[in-house]
Amino acid sequence: MILMKHLFSFLFIAFLSTSMFAQTTWKADPAHTQVSFGITHMGIAEVEGTFSEFEGTIVATEDDFSDAEYDIVIEVPSIDTGVEMRDNHLKNEDFFDAKNHPKMTFKSNSSEKVSEGKYKVTGDLSFHGITKPVTLDVWYRGTVENPQNGDVISGFAISGDVKRSDYNLGSDFPEAVLSDKVVIDVDGEFKKQ
Repeated sequence: MILMKHLFSFLFIAFLSTSMFAQTTWKADPAHTQVSFGITHMGIAEVEGTFSEFEGTIVATEDDFSDAEYDIVIEVPSIDTGVEMRDNHLKNEDFFDAKNHPKMTFKSNSSEKVSEGKYKVTGDLSFHGITKPVTLDVWYRGTVENPQNGDVISGFAISGDVKRSDYNLGSDFPEAVLSDKVVIDVDGEFKKQ
């Protein structure tokens, strides 16, 4: 009888622990997510573009995503600035060298809450054969249920900037032509798995 009580207590605690600390995985919905970037040209105009092929995963145990881990993979050849000639130039050896470095990745390693729903997320950004630590701003915009299909979705805006010189990107193009600062934005919906 005592053994049964101990066994029941152990199973109950194990169940509670699993329930309380269960991880939830969220995947980016490509139809409602955009990965974009912007750079200043000649000091007077902003040129923007997108990457149309990507995957994004967020794993968290907390409902407010305060302990979230972010993993984003971008297919560099999917770059699109609306000008085919420029896209082809960005894919070649002058810039991304997409043939030899087809993926851009971000993997987080820490998250710091700065206010309600807002976080500073630090991780490793890798592309063009170089990996550097970066800190991104993350805004968790809320979670809703899609009334059409019952999917549970969470909205996130992830933004930050990097120096192209840190990644040896377009080193033949001085800052007077292309700004060293490149702004990165990921904005969209992540679906609960």
